[in-house]
Amino acid sequence: VQLVESGGGLVQAGGSLRLSCAASGISFSIYAVNWYRQAPGKQRHLVATITNSGRTNLVDSVKGRFTISRDNAKNTVYLEMNSLKAEDTAVYFCNANLNWMNYWGKGTLVTVSS
Repeated sequence: VQLVESGGGLVQAGGSLRLSCAASGISFSIYAVNWYRQAPGKQRHLVATITNSGRTNLVDSVKGRFTISRDNAKNTVYLEMNSLKAEDTAVYFCNANLNWMNYWGKGTLVTVSS
């Protein structure tokens, strides 16, 4: 099983990025998928969730700016990030879970310059 995040990079405040989480080795469509982020020196926090039925939830700090979506045909989940702020700077991790099964990617770094 492998989750691979991509799409991170350096962007100016107010800019946009789209992160991708591509899965292999699992039937991705039956998993709930989460995006977490971990800022330097801080704990990892949940940012967004999409269930296997497509329901989404985002934390208040990113509502209206971030969108989570999935393309089951491509075994990929996306995190569209707009109006980025310096405080969005973090390593973003993809997580897939189903019952007791829990998988993580290695993360992709997003740096927002102010």
